[in-house]
Amino acid sequence: MKLIRFGEAGNEKPGVVLSDGKRVDVSAFCRDYDEAFFENDGIDELEKWLIDQKDELPEVSPDMRLGPPIKRPSKIVCIGLNYAKHAKESGMDIPEEPVLFFKSTSAIVGPNDDLIIPKNGTKADWEVELAVVIGKKASYVSVEEADDYIAGYMLHNDYSERGFQLERSGQWVKGKSSDTFAPIGPYLATKDKIEDPHDLNLWLKVNDETMQEGNTSDFIFNIPQLVSYVSQFMSLLPGDIISTGTPMGVGLGMDPPRYLQPGDVVELGIDGLGESHQLVKSYDEVHSN
Repeated sequence: MKLIRFGEAGNEKPGVVLSDGKRVDVSAFCRDYDEAFFENDGIDELEKWLIDQKDELPEVSPDMRLGPPIKRPSKIVCIGLNYAKHAKESGMDIPEEPVLFFKSTSAIVGPNDDLIIPKNGTKADWEVELAVVIGKKASYVSVEEADDYIAGYMLHNDYSERGFQLERSGQWVKGKSSDTFAPIGPYLATKDKIEDPHDLNLWLKVNDETMQEGNTSDFIFNIPQLVSYVSQFMSLLPGDIISTGTPMGVGLGMDPPRYLQPGDVVELGIDGLGESHQLVKSYDEVHSN
């Protein structure tokens, strides 16, 4: 299935994209795609329910805003330097263990919502990433059993304010967590819809110029390894996100570095997970009133 949430920001309803591309409202089945939904076998139960109900459900207009496909999870765990070519362009050694950092869940927005450069931000950068959504509580799981804990996959743009991230003391989280810095979607594809998550093409454009092209086959640590690794240090809860890193082509890696400016348009996509776009705006532009 392809799960969507639609409607005004903060007031989204759950929906599904059917096999013919039609979007339907499934709020008669559940209130939202949240921790409780995933924890209680919501994906399997919804799939069964749709067999008899799909032709009777209200249709969602193609013009309706899409929100993030899942309601705010307990955490976003990001993996740094997980593409060999990206590590090389960053001038860093291949990590011996996955590099973990957090991204605030308050950064989550819909796939086509505006990107707001934060106050005092001057080095906003792009990062197309494959996001893994956890389906049930995972604690100390093995690599061999890790796939059983995955609900599905999403497209994620892991925006970064490099000045906050690299030029201020402390950890990377400050440069990763500004409002609007985690557009996800357009939909969550359940794992049965993605034949091989380790062979997906990713791409990103700025103002129609291709910046990133990669494939998840360039992962340093694969998805089962990541799920198992993270679960050794914290419990992953249903709906939690692991964002698996970005391929080469970020603005920081250019000579000279290139960063986003108000008016820029960012477009990105992953095989089987759709596309999204964000219009870049300044903080002052949005908050001038």
